[in-house]
Amino acid sequence: MAHRLLVAVLVIALANLACGGTIALPEVPTAGPETVDKISIPAPAAGAVRLTISFGAGELKLAPGASNLVDGTATYNLENLKPEIITNGANVEIKQGDLLTLVEPRGVKSIWDFKLGSSPLDLSINAGAYKGDFELGGLSLTGLTVKDGAATVDLSFSEPNASAMTVFRYETGASKVDLTGLANANFSTMMFNSGAGDYKLDFSGDLQRDATITISTGLSNLRLVVPEGVSATVTTETGLSNINASPSWAQDGNRYVQSGSGPALTFIIKAGAGNLTLTH
Repeated sequence: MAHRLLVAVLVIALANLACGGTIALPEVPTAGPETVDKISIPAPAAGAVRLTISFGAGELKLAPGASNLVDGTATYNLENLKPEIITNGANVEIKQGDLLTLVEPRGVKSIWDFKLGSSPLDLSINAGAYKGDFELGGLSLTGLTVKDGAATVDLSFSEPNASAMTVFRYETGASKVDLTGLANANFSTMMFNSGAGDYKLDFSGDLQRDATITISTGLSNLRLVVPEGVSATVTTETGLSNINASPSWAQDGNRYVQSGSGPALTFIIKAGAGNLTLTH
């Protein structure tokens, strides 16, 4: 997009020069010295907390272990990437500066490395083209929303979520996303929407209650991992180019069933042409 805009600016500039006019072209942002900001955000005094992390580009790391709502560091070398913290009652946002320029900046570094506290939290992550490394096990998430663009994300619940999560939403573009330990997330509803890409949804962990998972995806490679012994049903509502299921899955038309005991997983998959693998 930046290159197309630059071409347009050059065309206008040449036209003006031909007519005897002048026009100033935008300067290429230059990365400066590296800055490391310490981030420490106390939890609001009372009530449920909603934390929004708005991150345009770079590398974002999240893990448990904060004594406050958020502790960590933000590293950057472009002044307008300095994080802004906005607090409004129980709503807290950490917001990255603007990277939208006519000419792509060079040599930009932006790394957020945050620890999150153990108090009940509704977490939203809004990001662009970035790399995400999220360990959310052991937190107390009442809700989780992730919206990103072309991204590479590893998200894991290595330990059970301490709160019952109502909804886990994940919306992404053409990305590579690996979600593991999803049974530990303790949600009742999950909605996963994606464009073309490679996606792995691993439901290992301690499944504490029935859950429904709705997946809408484009031309993608989708892998569902459900441990043997977990009751699960997968229904595909649109055509897929290829479906591979391990022997533990019994097929009946567009429906695949794995027998098990305890809480059950119900999957509804709406997909264009793509590949689906059902395994354990």
